[in-house]
Amino acid sequence: MLRAYYKKHRFRFITPGGTSRGVLTHKDSWYLFVCDSQNAEVVGVGECSVLPGLSIDYVPGYESKIQEVCENINEYAQNLHVALIDFPSVRFGLEMALLDLENGGKRMVYSSGFYSGNASIPINGLIWMGEVAYMKSQLKQKLDDGFNCIKIKVGAIDFEKEIELIRGIRQSFSPAEIEIRVDANGAFTKNDAESKLKRLSELGIHSIEQPVKAGQWELMADLCSKGILPIALDEELIGINGVSQKQRLIDTIKPDYIILKPSLLGGFKASEEWVHIAECAGIKWWATSALEGNIGLNAIAQWTSLQNNSMPQGLGTGQVFSNNINSPLKVNGGRLCYDQNESWGDLP
Repeated sequence: MLRAYYKKHRFRFITPGGTSRGVLTHKDSWYLFVCDSQNAEVVGVGECSVLPGLSIDYVPGYESKIQEVCENINEYAQNLHVALIDFPSVRFGLEMALLDLENGGKRMVYSSGFYSGNASIPINGLIWMGEVAYMKSQLKQKLDDGFNCIKIKVGAIDFEKEIELIRGIRQSFSPAEIEIRVDANGAFTKNDAESKLKRLSELGIHSIEQPVKAGQWELMADLCSKGILPIALDEELIGINGVSQKQRLIDTIKPDYIILKPSLLGGFKASEEWVHIAECAGIKWWATSALEGNIGLNAIAQWTSLQNNSMPQGLGTGQVFSNNINSPLKVNGGRLCYDQNESWGDLP
């Protein structure tokens, strides 16, 4: 028989992170602990991570749902992909904890070359929104750290200033030297999206994530069909459940890329459905964090490492919190590594 309990943790950003939805100073996660009552010393740990305004399950009573899962852990463990379909972050946290428990409670969600320290994952360097001087200082640090793929969030400051920043990069680095991805988080509108995509396309941009708000399938399909700039769907995938719904979205919009955030989509099984549908349609993808702490980030990295995807992934966010737990996850030369010589810190 399984037993479970949870603990809430508030992560604090070292530097507030700017997005088109506002500035983040902190975010909450709930650690979910699962063990077998006959071997209580072996504990699997999952992370239920939410982003206010983005996670569809972050509703009144969210923590009560986690408590309910813990009180009825054996039933939920048997049926998590159906019973928790409306709570994707809890579904993912439980899936993560059960996989960790199955593998001995050592934070090994999947056995892989990444976990053993023999392989690493290319990642992008994230540039948070803010004043131009602040964004430039972040950019310099990422380039000094060896990143050759940069993701820049746009849509919060004056668009001309954002264009100026990107143009400055291009004056020093060609697209072959530095890949630039931009993320609008839905900040563009029907009236300005096309013109802004054309401006960005002149600067050798790799792709843009979610140029307009999710739910506007006709508008997004039109922008994709014009081929001005490769478009990646991100928020558009949230709340789309079941293979048939996922297939309809892909067939309707026909994006160039999709971006997988397991905490927002319902975990690995749900993400694997997206991968299969996208790859059958010739659409590429990459995985990214939803600002999980190192427990969640570790699980996503281990899953990603098994997917045979050589694109830079969005898995470099473990360093943004002042009170993240110590982990073997390390960023070196624009790659995420798992250092077996490092130990996991105590959970708060």
